[in-house]
Amino acid sequence: MILGICGNIGAGKSSLTSLLEETLGFRGVYEAVDENPFLEDFYSNMERWAFHSQLFFLIKRFDFLKRVVTEGAVILQDRTIYEDVEIFARNLKLMGYIDERDWRLYLDTYETLSEHLTAPDGIVYIKCTKNVLLKRIKKRGRGFESGVSEDYIERLNGLYEEWIGRVTFCRKLIIDGDKYDFVENAQDREDVLRLISRFTAELMAGVQSKLFSR
Repeated sequence: MILGICGNIGAGKSSLTSLLEETLGFRGVYEAVDENPFLEDFYSNMERWAFHSQLFFLIKRFDFLKRVVTEGAVILQDRTIYEDVEIFARNLKLMGYIDERDWRLYLDTYETLSEHLTAPDGIVYIKCTKNVLLKRIKKRGRGFESGVSEDYIERLNGLYEEWIGRVTFCRKLIIDGDKYDFVENAQDREDVLRLISRFTAELMAGVQSKLFSR
């Protein structure tokens, strides 16, 4: 079973993925941030490197989905391929950093790959306001993220809200990332683990029901 961990930059996706690995025994597959050779250049010059960076993430995400073996395990995907397309790449297109020709190539690549996609059985969306995201981005101290603007984060948040409202391909759980600080607060951590444990149990029951009905 695949569980997508979704959210904006700084929402705590990797921290939640790690927490679920340690406490519930799930298996995490993390976003290839450190592997992306274009990412640092992207943050310093978005217009020049937007297309390259997004195409890299798209291909890496598909490579994960192609190779993953889900039998008998809960696989956590730190950000989904749908977020790459519907939020990050789309935002760069709307900002004029990806031109029409490159956008068509990007979408054509995605549509070709999507024929072979394994959709997640469920997604956990960590919803945070702009100020909380900016605070967490600053706290984790990734140098290449230091120039991320409030407007950029706000635009991504808007696209996330639009996208999560349209998600119908799987079940979804929305975690209030402003309310629950599962990194620093022990009680919040327990509450979030309880919510996700219940959610995944329901998903597993649904997956097993489908298998037995075949």
